[in-house]
Amino acid sequence: MPLQQRINAFSKLGQQLGLLTSEMPEAYHTLIRQANAHNGWFTEENIVFALNSWSAALTNENLTKWTSNYTFKEKAPKTIAIVMAGNIPLVGFHDFLSVLISGNHVQVKMSSNDTVLLTFVAKLLVEIAPEFKEAITFTKENLEKFDAVIATGSNNTAKYFEHYFNKYPNIIRKNRNSVAVITGKETTAQMEALADDVFRYFGLGCRNVSKVYLPETYDLDHFFNAMYSWKEVINNHKYMNNYDYNKAVYLMSEIKLLDNEFMLLKEDPGFSSPISVVLFERYKNLEDVQTTLSQQAEHIQAIVADCGIKNEIPFGVAQTPALWDYADGVDTLAFINEL
Repeated sequence: MPLQQRINAFSKLGQQLGLLTSEMPEAYHTLIRQANAHNGWFTEENIVFALNSWSAALTNENLTKWTSNYTFKEKAPKTIAIVMAGNIPLVGFHDFLSVLISGNHVQVKMSSNDTVLLTFVAKLLVEIAPEFKEAITFTKENLEKFDAVIATGSNNTAKYFEHYFNKYPNIIRKNRNSVAVITGKETTAQMEALADDVFRYFGLGCRNVSKVYLPETYDLDHFFNAMYSWKEVINNHKYMNNYDYNKAVYLMSEIKLLDNEFMLLKEDPGFSSPISVVLFERYKNLEDVQTTLSQQAEHIQAIVADCGIKNEIPFGVAQTPALWDYADGVDTLAFINEL
């Protein structure tokens, strides 16, 4: 299948995802029920957000702009194995897309936390372009007969991946977290957009902001007021259970917390925080923050800011990366194309 045909197919897939609620209501409601029954973190709101985000990304213009930076040689397709994460809806779709748009075959090992959404999207894609049918394989068994692998997991599972897949060309992704740098000059709209970066997907994604850097004199009431638009998150029982548990653990350990009854703010030099907890650290000058972020780059996925920090992204877009925004800064399409 020529590249333009592949681009057209994914562009039509994007259109289908955008029209899912209006043109395929029965399929849509079935999908929501099945996905949520399988994983309680996959609420209808978050599934719809993921579907709409991919619908917006998968335009002919975006796909053409993205792929125009590469040369795709006519050659026998390689089979790329993907070990999927399952922390947020469709979290592994970009890897899936990268393999197929490059003209290769994909063998998918689904996460036990997400076996519904990607299989549904793949079915839609095959209905649009039946040529993809032989290029897509889902398996619950051990991966076999593949040429390279892309695996995403925790730091612990990454050690297993590195041992198991070391004889294959690979991309192994570990835990990463995102941060925000606040100067106190942000607009109300920017701070409310930051709340989306914090709470979307209940903070389970590597692109969710789990830590904020604040000026020494910053009034934390400004931060809490901006987060208030997400106060209803506490009504999700899974989130509430995590909030109650983490609050109890910290209080029993006599750890100082700030609490607004739906999130906990904890001063901490680390990056990774439990669900319902945001870490913060105060700074004297932005140069110190830049130095810290550069030194800790391997732990950071995205930097949300509006102050000239290197590699910063705007407030509110952490969970809507462009096609050319690669996880961990590793160019997936170049990796696949060089096999």
